[in-house]
Amino acid sequence: MTNCDIGHSVCAHDCPSTCALDVELLSEGRVGRLHGAEGHPYLEGVICAKVARYAERVHNPDRLKTPLRRSGPKGSGQFVPIGWDEALDLVAEQFREKAERFGPETVWPYQYAGTMGLVQRNGIKRLRHVMGYSDMLETFCVAIANAGWLAGSGVRRGIDAREMAESELVVVWGGNPVHTQVHVMNWIQKARRANGAKLVVIDPYRTPTADKADLHLALRPGTDAALACAVMHVLFAEGLADRGYLARYTDRPDELEAHLAARGPRWASAITGLSEEQIVTFARLYGSTKRSFLRIGYGFTRQRNGAVAMHAVSCLPAVTGAWAHRGGGALFGHGEIYGLDVTLLQGLDARRPDVRVLDMSRIGPVLTNDPKDLAGGSPVTAMLVQNTNPAAVAPDSATVRRGLSREDLFLCVHEQVMTETALMADVVLPATTFLEHDDIYQSSGHSFLQVARAVIPPVGDCRTNHFVICELARRLGARHPGFEMTEWELIEATLKASGKPPAEQILRRRGFDCIQDFETSHFLTGFGHADGRFHFSADWAARGPAHEGMPRFPDQLEVIDRVTDEKPFRLIAAPARHFLNSTFTETETSRRLQKRPTILVHAKICQRLGLTEGTLVQIGNEQGRVFLHIQPVEGLDERTLVVESIWPASAFVGGAGINTLVSAEAAFPAGGAAFHDTAVWLKVA
Repeated sequence: MTNCDIGHSVCAHDCPSTCALDVELLSEGRVGRLHGAEGHPYLEGVICAKVARYAERVHNPDRLKTPLRRSGPKGSGQFVPIGWDEALDLVAEQFREKAERFGPETVWPYQYAGTMGLVQRNGIKRLRHVMGYSDMLETFCVAIANAGWLAGSGVRRGIDAREMAESELVVVWGGNPVHTQVHVMNWIQKARRANGAKLVVIDPYRTPTADKADLHLALRPGTDAALACAVMHVLFAEGLADRGYLARYTDRPDELEAHLAARGPRWASAITGLSEEQIVTFARLYGSTKRSFLRIGYGFTRQRNGAVAMHAVSCLPAVTGAWAHRGGGALFGHGEIYGLDVTLLQGLDARRPDVRVLDMSRIGPVLTNDPKDLAGGSPVTAMLVQNTNPAAVAPDSATVRRGLSREDLFLCVHEQVMTETALMADVVLPATTFLEHDDIYQSSGHSFLQVARAVIPPVGDCRTNHFVICELARRLGARHPGFEMTEWELIEATLKASGKPPAEQILRRRGFDCIQDFETSHFLTGFGHADGRFHFSADWAARGPAHEGMPRFPDQLEVIDRVTDEKPFRLIAAPARHFLNSTFTETETSRRLQKRPTILVHAKICQRLGLTEGTLVQIGNEQGRVFLHIQPVEGLDERTLVVESIWPASAFVGGAGINTLVSAEAAFPAGGAAFHDTAVWLKVA
């Protein structure tokens, strides 16, 4: 590090790692480079490159620094500066007028994971609940995956990520940690050095993570359940299933085995595009290695059949009994190990059960007044958006933009930079970054509860989410103790209510480890269901309302957007290394490294169609068309296309972003955005 003061913080971005940070503090409220906190038991000083250069975001010349009021047509980018009081008065006046005319449900506060800090992320929910505004079903990221994991395990937790160092086999299924969670690669390297561990990556294309694997299974998108079923078929058939473990810890193993008898490698090969030999090789490797760590990602679940796929994949360590061994078992996420009482943060004590719940992934149909999506109620005529950029990141973005363009919709966006959503706003409020406010954080990728104080003052005239929510509450007459407290007071009260150490102690120690003991984290004291067993027989009705037709036992559910003669390719809209969703698309270095919107196409398809690197092509479906430049690649099924990152629409030739093509159709059984489940055609532009 340079010779300067160091501040301690926690990365707030939508990533499983939730990194503890050491921040170089320069003069006049500026930051230098960010570093991973040395000595952290999981993070070990490692952070991703885009956060290391976070000064580019904090001090970006395009950073919003003052409230703005729209002065031209929606989307024109024409704004005039105004003061905070004028801006907040205008927002409160519009919310009040709309609610008086249509009822409070006409107001839809809309947020997601632009910050993972529980104070700054959740205050908007408290306002929603107290005022009786429309509630929101959160379906962008983990709704599909959660349903599948909970169907089997019954509770969202897994083994300590640090046990990976003791593993002899690591399977990364549906994730690309080189791009999205670099710490996993650090622990894989530990396992390789200590134990000679093998790495298997299951992903539809050859990612940088797959490049490092001993075995890469490039299956077709949406076919993960078929692969998992065939693997279990081999485990049972070749004596690699732990029948003692199955009898003690699982439900209906005999019925599962009978069900899988007709779902062997030949059956799965025709579905997945993998060879029978590949499937058997992986099954034997997995079944013969008890200390096998299954690191389950989100990517493969972002399909209409994603919950069924997650359930099928999560069955594997229950069949082999890997859960009983150190370094064996699985980790999807640690959401339920922290035990935080978030009543005060979210205003759960004010939540009204009769208020309608609108699906965030269906924002396009909601804002274009689909009666079913509005639950038969009033149109949405006022919104406050924090921590997300739905004009870019939501499915069916053309419909979203059409809805946001309505002149009768009052839109306030609280943001750090002028996103595509902010461009559509009537009022834009400048927001702080995580370095400029206090918050509390829990992680899904490790087990440390962390708190952080601001390390620099707000840039310009930026204000925190908490400030905006409390000021709007005061103007709207909303009453709740959470509106009368500072961020730090909310953190302290939440920790006390949850039986956790005081905030200052957690801050001083750089985190509080919430990992459970070996027996509990490995489910040797029981899984999360009432009977204490892992469930091969899924109760989908308990997981969501759209459960009709879902299979009782693991199976390939044929509900994905299938290829046809007209649409012969399957599109994956995957994460990029240098962006995080639509974040960092405004920073110079990330844009330079990511270059331009590009589509990865199998080299044989390029040769067949006469396409070379850099050729401009168009891909499309019933929802629209998108223009991209070709990059020929190997290591994927010939019918698979990959577009990494969510570039702003303005970066694309033609001005349509990749989510133009992604359907807003809800996944089974509880909703969720099927970002990687899109059939398209491809043509030369």
